[in-house]
Amino acid sequence: MDVQVTSPKPSSHATARLVERKDMGTDLSKWWLEPDINFNHKPGQYCTIGVNGVERPYSIVSAPDEPYVELFIELVPHGELTPLLWPLKVGAELTIRRRAKGVFVMNAELPNQLMVATVTGVAPYVSILRDYVRRGARDHRFYVIDGASYQDELAYREELKSLAESQPDLIRYLPCVSRPNHERNAGWQGETKRANLLVEHYIEMFGLKADDTVCYACGNPGMIEDVKERLIPQGYRVIEERFWKD
Repeated sequence: MDVQVTSPKPSSHATARLVERKDMGTDLSKWWLEPDINFNHKPGQYCTIGVNGVERPYSIVSAPDEPYVELFIELVPHGELTPLLWPLKVGAELTIRRRAKGVFVMNAELPNQLMVATVTGVAPYVSILRDYVRRGARDHRFYVIDGASYQDELAYREELKSLAESQPDLIRYLPCVSRPNHERNAGWQGETKRANLLVEHYIEMFGLKADDTVCYACGNPGMIEDVKERLIPQGYRVIEERFWKD
């Protein structure tokens, strides 16, 4: 009699080792993870990591061709996962779901790409821009409005500023802070409004139109809703990502 042997289904989880972390103050941190599998993703997607069975999704900062999975994480003091993550040191192991997910990826149909972010919401845009520049693509123009309360929360400001300076016909980087009079913003010389309040100003400045521009919003849910309320009635397509921090 033949006996049919059924192999067990592979686990949906793998292990990822923390190979580097860079803390940005007390509540923001950049992490680099090394999964023990061949982990693939599209620019703009997210991964789900966990500790002790507690899991949360985080947008991936790294481009697909990078050796490590880079994340930008904000500590939520009363959250379920980040208080478990914060004490971890280099060498610690976490779980990571084997597949990246998410549809917050670049829509290449229209030439102008308007990206609005608050704090950790900039993560998928960094992934998209790194990938786009490295591929040598030239068919689109990117306008990145990067908002935070304080300038030290703009963790990718130098990278994005450098990209914009080296690719002026491709990328415009527009950082802003919403509390200009706070001591943490001493010396700030850029925009001093919330990101969502600058959207229409920059649309007018750069001559963006509803029929040639796709808009993205990622970060604070209130910002996302306001951007949608401002732009959708004008005919703009708004792609949203609700970036839950914990």
